[in-house]
Amino acid sequence: LLDYDRCINDPYLEILESMDNKKAQRYEAVKWVLVFAIGVCTGLVRIIDCVLVWRMLFSLTIPAAVEECTEKGCLALSLLELLGFNLTFVFLASLMVLIQPVAAGSGIPEIKCYLNGVKVPGVVRLRTVVCKATGVLFSVAGGLFVGKEGPMIHSGAVVGAGLPQFQSISLRKIQFNFPHFRSDRDKRDFVSAGAAAGVAAAFGAPIGGTLFSLEEGSSFWNQGLTWKVLFCSMAATFTLNFFRSGIQFGSWGSFQLPGLLNFGEFKCSESDKKCHLWTAVDLGFFILMGIVGGLLGATFNCLNKRLAKYRMRNVHPKPKLVRVLESLLVSLTTTVMVFVASMVLGECRQMSPSRHGGNDTLSLQVRDSYDVNASIKTFFCPNETYNDMATLFFNPQESAILQLFHQDGTFSPVTLSLFFLLYFLLSCWTYGISVPSGLFVPSLLCGAAFGRLVANLLKSYIGLDHIYSGTFALIGAAAFLGGVVRMTISLTVILIESTNEISYGLPIMITLMVAKWTGDFFNKGIYDIHVNLRGVPLLEWETEVEMDKLRASDIMEPNLTYVYPHTRIQSLVSILRTTVHHAFPVVTENRGNEREFMKGNQLISNNIKFKKSSILTRAGEQRKRSQSMKSYPSSELRNMCDEHIATEEPPEKEDMLQQMLERRYTPYPSLYPDQSPSEEWTMEERFRPLTFHGLILRSQLVTLLDRGVCYSESQSSASQPRLSHAEMSEDYPRYPDIHDLDLTLLNPRMIVDVTPYMNPSPFTVSPNTHVSQVFNLFRTMGLRHLPVVNAVGEVVGIITRHNLTHEFLQARLRQHYQTI
Repeated sequence: LLDYDRCINDPYLEILESMDNKKAQRYEAVKWVLVFAIGVCTGLVRIIDCVLVWRMLFSLTIPAAVEECTEKGCLALSLLELLGFNLTFVFLASLMVLIQPVAAGSGIPEIKCYLNGVKVPGVVRLRTVVCKATGVLFSVAGGLFVGKEGPMIHSGAVVGAGLPQFQSISLRKIQFNFPHFRSDRDKRDFVSAGAAAGVAAAFGAPIGGTLFSLEEGSSFWNQGLTWKVLFCSMAATFTLNFFRSGIQFGSWGSFQLPGLLNFGEFKCSESDKKCHLWTAVDLGFFILMGIVGGLLGATFNCLNKRLAKYRMRNVHPKPKLVRVLESLLVSLTTTVMVFVASMVLGECRQMSPSRHGGNDTLSLQVRDSYDVNASIKTFFCPNETYNDMATLFFNPQESAILQLFHQDGTFSPVTLSLFFLLYFLLSCWTYGISVPSGLFVPSLLCGAAFGRLVANLLKSYIGLDHIYSGTFALIGAAAFLGGVVRMTISLTVILIESTNEISYGLPIMITLMVAKWTGDFFNKGIYDIHVNLRGVPLLEWETEVEMDKLRASDIMEPNLTYVYPHTRIQSLVSILRTTVHHAFPVVTENRGNEREFMKGNQLISNNIKFKKSSILTRAGEQRKRSQSMKSYPSSELRNMCDEHIATEEPPEKEDMLQQMLERRYTPYPSLYPDQSPSEEWTMEERFRPLTFHGLILRSQLVTLLDRGVCYSESQSSASQPRLSHAEMSEDYPRYPDIHDLDLTLLNPRMIVDVTPYMNPSPFTVSPNTHVSQVFNLFRTMGLRHLPVVNAVGEVVGIITRHNLTHEFLQARLRQHYQTI
């Protein structure tokens, strides 16, 4: 997991002490420069990947020979040629995944997990972005029904994570002394900006990219981050626009191509006076299309989930070659079915005249987006006609979408139905194989075919001649994509920015909301499904209302592994080697020796003066909850305590007060610094009172041991070497492992003073805090550990991400009902 909470220890306080307004402004200026650089680099990655190399490779796979063979009768040869190209490219795409397994898929679930606080190994490495960008290039060129928009988002996130670090594990020799932004908290903000830049570069939608990062990606957000993310998205959009316009049209600085996927302008023909883009009556059809889109999306997600489970059971455990063979099988099936469907099932349709005329003086914008007749396919069709099925299958997906949005010629309802069915099944089968693949464009194309089919049926069988087919195709694309991914705000803005038509805002928004509500009734979005299948403890935005029946004491982990403020190296090594915990409470057990433990440190003790009435009230409440002031046992222990306390006669109030006061100031049997908690402890020993002083991370303890930060028994803790904040974070993000350290030079009897490096003021909650409050604090603050501290400053448990997952809360809720 990732640490998004800031550790306010002594090294960090030294940084704050030396910080003034000028340094803070320079620090903020550097962050703005890096955000701009992330946007520019993301745009350049897209230029290299999707404009230069991608077009060159796709030109090899366009079956020009197929059209020639329609007259010469060499279809078998052209099919073999097409299969050779596609299988070769898909094999290369699978090879990229073998090199870096995390490069498979779209990458959006992995980035979503990262921004939620879960660290996926290798997800933001340089090798990942190289394999992802190259692999998706081969996947699309290989004719698979995949998109490149999801991998673009992943690539932007990797750029955002790596660029501010000025170093790379893959390129170890390229390192700069740049100690800033060496924390998960800072990297998270840059990853959010990079992911938004990826969306902006894909769709030419900087505002939509910002909202995507907010809605679907980032789990933690602040006001200052909004402007930086939008600025990064704008930089990516205009970088891509500048280079695409210059490379494609030789008009540098014209800014004619804002994104890789542009839906073009929706405009009725001037000769058709009855045509309107949409009317109020059409809203009823849009709502129905949203319902159907939600049902289709839920079906798509259900089938893909079953396929993913099958792969996890039968494909992934086998040698990696089996995954490559599966990808080749999908490519073979897709190529053959597309070829046969285009040759056999396509219909010859009359070619519509270009709505902008047939001269050579078309504007740059028209030539790129609206001259749809330039991309039609005439397989087996006479002059002035085109094969509608081949036009949809044997074109880049972006061109096929433009055909469905803007082609005046009517696609046959049979062709649209067959195309939708084949594309639905093949794209569902394809998403999840071991190749880099996105889902945005396939879903848009599949939904556009559905929307165009609805428009044709309304025109042919109901007689609604006034409807504009392109609008229904757009609404169908939004309905199906919304039913699959379950996005609302960001997808609405992305589609509006891609169409440059603000009047489509209301119908798109209504359609997406209806599609999401309908799909959520059956299952989750496709990205959440894949996250759950991988067992990632992802935290949702909020808990269910029913969970408020639980308290922090019901879900916390009471068995603590802790360290003392001054602990021997032998004990620290034993704790680190026998546990996998990422953080440890720093506690003292003996009140009498507390001052000696904390000598030379400002954290002397929590000597709180209690009034008699408050002590009695708190004692009565805790007795009712079967919780002693000494500990908060687990729920099973509480049940035994209930029976035990029920048989005892409650003590007098004065006696209770005296016992509590004595217990507060009477020393308990204390462990020596070189001793660690034992599994053989009795229940009394395990739940002895532990005064909480702070939280120390595993990485911090390992760093202290690695650098020999300790002092001997004959010296005071002031003689211990001090590390700066830069030295503590020098090994970020890959701190050394305790099992790899050479500790032969250290005396195991030496003592480590951890108080300067622990976080003395972490977020804490009371045992009586409701789960919704715990969840909101944990989620909004980006916490990884949440200590539970009782009224007298004793740590009684700790809450981690695992304790707040839906499955864990459901199990605790069932136990709660059983004990009632």
